[in-house]
Amino acid sequence: MHDQSSDSFRRAQRKMGEHSHTRTTTKLTEQSLVFAVNGERFELFQVDPSTTLLEFLRSQTSFKSPKLGCGEGGCGACVVLLSKYDPFLDKVEDFTVSSCLTLLCSVNGCSITTAEGIGNSKDGFHPIQERFSGFHASQCGYCTPGMCVSLYSALVNADKSDRPEPRPGFSKLTVSEAEKSIAGNLCRCTGYRPIVDACKTFATDVDMEDLGLNSFWKKGECDEVKLRRLPLYSHGNGTRVFPEFLKNKTKAGFNMESEACYWYSPVSLQQLQRLLQMDDENNKTSRKIVVSNTGMGYYKELINFNKYIDLRYIPELSIIKKDHTGIEIGAAVTISKAIETLKEANEPQFSQEACGSYGKIASGFLRNSASIGGNLMMAQRKHFPSDIATILLSVVAMVDILTDQRHESIMLEEFLGRPPLDSKSVLLAIKIPCWRLSVDISSQGYTKLLFETYRAAPRPIGNALPYMNSAFLAEVSLSKAGIMLNHCRLTFGAYGTKHAIRARKVEEFLSAKFLNTSVLYEAIKIPEITVAPEDGTSHPAYRLSLAIGFLFNFLYPLLENPAEISSFWSDGDNKAFPFSDFKGKQDSNQLDQTKFSTLLSSAKQVVQLSEEYNPVGEPIKKVGATLQASGEAVYVDDIPSPSNCLHGAFIYSTEPLAWVKDIKFKPGSSLDGVIKLISSKDIPGENIGAQTMFGSEPLYADELTECAGQRIALVIKLGSQYYFYMETQAALAVPDEDNCMIVYSSSQCPALAHSTIAKCLGVPGHNVRVITRRVGGGFGGKAVKAMPVSTACALAAYKLQRPVRMYVDRQTDMIMAGGRHPMKITYSVGFKGNGKITALRLDILIDAGISVDISPLLPNHMFGSLRKYNWGALAFDIKVCKTNRPSRSSMRAPGEVQGSFIAEAIIENVASTLPLDVDSVRSINLHKYESLELFFKNSAGEPLEYTLPSIWNKLGTSSSFYHRIEMLKQFNRCNKWRKRGISRVPIVHEVTLKATPGKVSILCDGSIVVEVGGIELGQGLWTKVKQMTAYALSLIQCGGTDELLEKVRVIQTDTLSLIQGGTTSGSTTSESSCEAVGRCCDILVERLTAFKERLVEQMGSIKWETLILQAYNSSVNLSAISLYVPDISSLSYLNYGAAVSEAKSQKLIPNNEDVALQVEIEILTGQTTILQTDIIYDCGQSLNPAVDLGQIEGAFVQGIGFFMLEEYPTNSKGLVTAEGTWTYKIPTVDTIPKQFNVEILNSGHHKHRVLSSKGNFGEPPLTLAVSVHCAVRAAIKEAREQLHSWGGDESSSTFKLEVPAIMPVVKELCGLDSVQRFLQWTIGS
Repeated sequence: MHDQSSDSFRRAQRKMGEHSHTRTTTKLTEQSLVFAVNGERFELFQVDPSTTLLEFLRSQTSFKSPKLGCGEGGCGACVVLLSKYDPFLDKVEDFTVSSCLTLLCSVNGCSITTAEGIGNSKDGFHPIQERFSGFHASQCGYCTPGMCVSLYSALVNADKSDRPEPRPGFSKLTVSEAEKSIAGNLCRCTGYRPIVDACKTFATDVDMEDLGLNSFWKKGECDEVKLRRLPLYSHGNGTRVFPEFLKNKTKAGFNMESEACYWYSPVSLQQLQRLLQMDDENNKTSRKIVVSNTGMGYYKELINFNKYIDLRYIPELSIIKKDHTGIEIGAAVTISKAIETLKEANEPQFSQEACGSYGKIASGFLRNSASIGGNLMMAQRKHFPSDIATILLSVVAMVDILTDQRHESIMLEEFLGRPPLDSKSVLLAIKIPCWRLSVDISSQGYTKLLFETYRAAPRPIGNALPYMNSAFLAEVSLSKAGIMLNHCRLTFGAYGTKHAIRARKVEEFLSAKFLNTSVLYEAIKIPEITVAPEDGTSHPAYRLSLAIGFLFNFLYPLLENPAEISSFWSDGDNKAFPFSDFKGKQDSNQLDQTKFSTLLSSAKQVVQLSEEYNPVGEPIKKVGATLQASGEAVYVDDIPSPSNCLHGAFIYSTEPLAWVKDIKFKPGSSLDGVIKLISSKDIPGENIGAQTMFGSEPLYADELTECAGQRIALVIKLGSQYYFYMETQAALAVPDEDNCMIVYSSSQCPALAHSTIAKCLGVPGHNVRVITRRVGGGFGGKAVKAMPVSTACALAAYKLQRPVRMYVDRQTDMIMAGGRHPMKITYSVGFKGNGKITALRLDILIDAGISVDISPLLPNHMFGSLRKYNWGALAFDIKVCKTNRPSRSSMRAPGEVQGSFIAEAIIENVASTLPLDVDSVRSINLHKYESLELFFKNSAGEPLEYTLPSIWNKLGTSSSFYHRIEMLKQFNRCNKWRKRGISRVPIVHEVTLKATPGKVSILCDGSIVVEVGGIELGQGLWTKVKQMTAYALSLIQCGGTDELLEKVRVIQTDTLSLIQGGTTSGSTTSESSCEAVGRCCDILVERLTAFKERLVEQMGSIKWETLILQAYNSSVNLSAISLYVPDISSLSYLNYGAAVSEAKSQKLIPNNEDVALQVEIEILTGQTTILQTDIIYDCGQSLNPAVDLGQIEGAFVQGIGFFMLEEYPTNSKGLVTAEGTWTYKIPTVDTIPKQFNVEILNSGHHKHRVLSSKGNFGEPPLTLAVSVHCAVRAAIKEAREQLHSWGGDESSSTFKLEVPAIMPVVKELCGLDSVQRFLQWTIGS
């Protein structure tokens, strides 16, 4: 058989080949491409039309802030501000776009602003960047430049508006707009709360008391002081002026011809027709018609186009026309402009509903460039689940199309139903008619047109495809006989049908009928019979249930309040508005979840500061955060390519247990620029791609692939090129003299990568150097899984003696990543009538995949997490299983998050069986000190150190837990279609410390250089190390030591400079590194103190710089190195809440914390809203409360993703099918808790810890997110009890809630037939 090469390679291959080819063949025929980047003029004469703006920025300019996060327009890492000048209106239009999808040829005459252009270290930072830094809104920093550009765009546009002048120091933005400005940007580190706070500081209506912990002011200071301490912002502050040299640039588009490729921008339909006809005469030409190219984000095109036709300059396609007959919108009009047009239309309800739905399409930076016509063409040709098509179909929209040189005007329904149009067909415009009443009002009583849209999607405010969308238009009359539905149009999209459809049989049944419960019940039965989703549609029963629920939601309110409806109806002129602003007044049983506020409402952070070890303990801002915000922080892929650099792309198997006979490229694939195919046959040393203490895995499969997704070879080419870390795997290998190799790797364990590369190349370890400066998010995925990437680059560079780099595309990265370990759990539990558990037996099978990786650690991790409760007698059998699937690897809280879930599932089951209140069962099974000491043996510490009971009780009080339970019960009694649940969950987390090196050197000018084995991943390691260094050296006590913090620089990791670096994992390396650095400083302090005393005798008082210069001249050793190896005494106590305690083969340390959480589920859709989260976390004396708080919040939100959102499915062959942002949904700003309260508890002194601190702020908070799952379960239980009361014999208390508890899962447990059951019950009663 022939193994298929990866899609990532094919995409890279197409790009690389074209770039290589067109550099020598493209020639100027009509004009050059002129644009500006951050005010700098660029003029290009040779351009490959397929080149994206992002490719150009990253390969041809010095501006590296736009990042390649997904290549789909789904993450926001590549966002830039695009500015266009309109000479007729003499104004500049500013909007954000995804540079990864924007074609370079489309920016002729435009000005592009990146994060560096907003502000930078040379010209000065913008207040946005300074506030992001000061509000601790940047951790790994990879997403931060895109966030800053998104907010900058919102500020620019708000301040250009004619709104009233804001308060001094603020912009014209509102809080809501500030929050939503970054709604399309993804962040995996922070949990979004601090980012939202930084954005809100610019809002004119912000309440300064609502803003969280920051480095600008202290708690209790007045608003005037707070504003004065914020980096100053004034109207137009820092807004870049549109370049004058572009204002003279013609508004016409760019045109280019060469022997190899073409780009045309026709300015009339006649020119367009000639271009299309010309192609018909030349069958060798492959053509692509473009407006924005955003469709490439969803439909990955792997073929080469040599002709591009840009439609944006044809007037008929950019028209916006409004009159008494309706609205006409050109097909090239962007979705954002279409929304603006509809807002101004004289049809208030249609405008409001359509704009609300259109505003949930993708994200703002895609809507700004994506065209309404392009969206419809994708729906017509490729069955894209279009929200636009569904809505327009409901209002009898028409379309104008150009087909085979013929101009047609047809109904949208016919357009969608035709066979896919060929590339010669062009959509010209969309016409939305103005609807008017069709009946004689005098004879029919009061008549209204009602219009509503509905949408169910994983994310409330967009940036996610819908499970289903719908739009309903109805003419309804009210008379003494009742409410009559004169006629209606009911459309559904994303139903599993080829395109949006009308439910004609339902329309026919409802027409001219008086509405009542029986009629509604008969109507909702019709879709079950008449509409069948196609084979392969995911969750078909759920989608059918949504259709029924939406229809019920539209019509049932008309039946609930006839008296109020009559009163409302009699008010106003029925003829005045073709679309009424009335849907039907709903009571407290409001059905539509989308009517709620969807973003963060408030948050509270409680921290206890200590000045005992100043500056340790201070919430100083993260080192390098401002550089990250300006995009100047350098990641591996930002390093400029050396001369003659090659690029690699993996080929992987799509089959398990397949013999590799040969590797061939698919027909039609361009082989231009292919230099070499590197496989296992080219390895001079061992076939090793990664290793741990438990074993290794091969770099490439030999003759047999053991699993789908296994690496087979590396294709080396010329040219440019789930953890869901924002930065995917990246490496750059550069051959050095004397058979040496320098590798720049985005790795959590450069030391292991170093050893692996040396073994693979068959060279001594001193011939290899691995350098890592910073990593754009890791969470365990940049540990073992990063090694094959750096090793593959090194091997290729070694064989070819040329630099080789790789940046693994998101799809390939997800396929090879492995992710968390799936498990099968069986248990038996014994318990008493009061809920006290007496015995537990567990049998667990862990799917480790094909290679060992770190999987043998999981049983120990799971056992530690399970022991958070007193189970009485505990027995377990945990087996790690080898399977023919990609190897699983460490991901934040490996085994521990599963163990926490298992423990809570058992507690929930016991409570349901008895039945008892689940919180009482948790409380009675919490450890007393005696059982804690038994379960954790020598690590329990002293009785006074066991703070979990006090945390548990304090949380009950501070979160108003018991009062909220009573309020929740009242809410659930009063609401049929929304149910709430609440859950309080403890955690006792066990971690180990490991040996960690450190090195401190003082230069002759008094500046300090620090090296540590740990890697800066965004967790604030460098920040804490810098604080520790400043404190420890200040013990010398000479003039100026109170200012040492600014003299310290932590530098990148170099495996030949500092050995034994180990792995940065388990959220423990920061504290270990601080201890290692502290010991280095102790050595230096001892050396310098004696020297200082001699100088003081001679000179009197002495300053730091003088002391160091004199020591340098006197040959005092100003460098110290240490390897911190924790002894038994440092591991013999408990860390409550978030502990840093990690060591090989030493005793383990539990950490304790609590969380109370409240959620709400929407029964008709399964949508979950997290209303409030309260966390108390015991951290001893925090080394940096701001950094630790960010880790707690970010980890908790990542846990929300695991428990509620992130499906990581595979096909029958074990190949991952979730390949990017369209199918894998991490939390966004609209899915975090609406109220997010975190308290860091300072539990006292711990003499054996690093300055009395307790670490590990990543793993325990993530496991606490199980509380969301438990609260959802409680809400589902309420829904099932209600469903049972409507008839049925299913159990309301005993059920299994899957992980993740996505919307279809929640809806199914709440009853896919809940509407039918309710109506039957209503009719019967």
